[in-house]
This record gives sequence, structure tokens and C-alpha cells, in this order.
Amino acid sequence: MATNIRVVLVHGAWADGSSWSRVIPLLEDLGFDVSAAQLPLTSLADDAAVTRSLLAMQDTPTVLVGHSYGGAVITEAASTATRVKALVYVAAFAPDSGESLGGIFARQAAPSGAQSIRPRDNGLWIERGLFRESFAQDCSEVEARLMAAVQKPIAGRCFEDTVTTPAWKTIPSWYQVSENDHMIPPEAQRWMAGRMKATTISLPASHASLVSRPIEIARLIADAAGT
Repeated sequence: MATNIRVVLVHGAWADGSSWSRVIPLLEDLGFDVSAAQLPLTSLADDAAVTRSLLAMQDTPTVLVGHSYGGAVITEAASTATRVKALVYVAAFAPDSGESLGGIFARQAAPSGAQSIRPRDNGLWIERGLFRESFAQDCSEVEARLMAAVQKPIAGRCFEDTVTTPAWKTIPSWYQVSENDHMIPPEAQRWMAGRMKATTISLPASHASLVSRPIEIARLIADAAGT
């Protein structure tokens, strides 16, 4: 189908824009013009600025999609973007004003995947030998090794930075809960989705649902675009 809706995809921590590689062709086959951000993962302000710059290049209504930490980025970035018609959160953070990722984590016991995070001089990494079981246990070994190999470190301050004006309070939102997530507890995802009053789907997926369940993720984005 032809459409004048654009889709901007925002990756999360320990990833880059290639994490959307299985979703992008499906969206393009549906007629969407798709762009994927490449975040520096240095601070929430830096990452929101990169996303705003990409949004400024779009001259038609846009669906803004965030995975994992990317949910915090789209929450911050879209608050000043006039063409964003819908937000889609894929196993993602959706902070409120003054809220940080660390604050959301503190609401419940640490997820099992937290044990795989290793600090280095240039940021936080996931131990490569633990990547699949922590991040992508429902992906193939080859897919998980690829994600582990291309992962980008994230600055620790990204878990402390707070959102100023949450865009989900004024822009319709959709949310995909990963019920087998080892990085963001599913109960935290359900709580954030409920707080936003987001249109919500649940999948028996890992944190890497955009890789393991691309058809369902593309369908959710298309639903958001069509509303």
C-alpha cells in the first residue's frame, strides 16, 4: 500500500540502527518511508538532539518508534516535534517528567540480565558470552552473536538523566510488552504502558523482540500509523 506516513526508528542501549534490520524491509513493503537513528548513547540530551535532527528532516506525519532505552529518547525528543502523530514503544522505557531509567528500575528487583552488564572506561557493555541469555534468548545463536559483536557502549549517565516533558502525555502511544524480557522487567513494562494508557500488545519474547518478532512489531507500527 502507498502511504505518506514516515517512520523513524530509534535503537536502544548496546545496539545501533542495524537492530531494526528485520523490521525495516517489512515497513518499506507496506509503503512507509523509513529512517533509523544512530545514537551516540552519551546522554539523554545528546540522543534526543540526534533524534530531533532526524525528525526535522521529515516533512510529513511521522510515527516515532523506540526500543529499550530508545523509549526514553523518543519520550524526550517528540515533546518539541510537531509532525509526530504517534509513539510506539518496543519493550521500552517511558519515563514521566523528572523520572530516570534508574528510578524505574528501583521500583522492583533487578532483572537477571543486569548481571551481564560490565563497566569499562568508555561506558557500560554487556558481557559477550552472556549476551544471548540476557538480551536475546529467543533469537538464533548467529543473530545473538551478531548483536553482541556490534553492540555500542552506553554512558552510565543515561540511566540517571531525567525526562523533562514526556511526549506520551500529548501524543497517542502504542506499547509492546516482552513477557520474557531479562533486561526490563515485564511488570515494569506493563506498568509504564498502563500509565500511558497506550494501546498494548504482549508477546512471549525476549528484550530483542524487534529481531525475534519483526512481523508483529511491524504490524504494531503500521497500526499506529493507520489510526
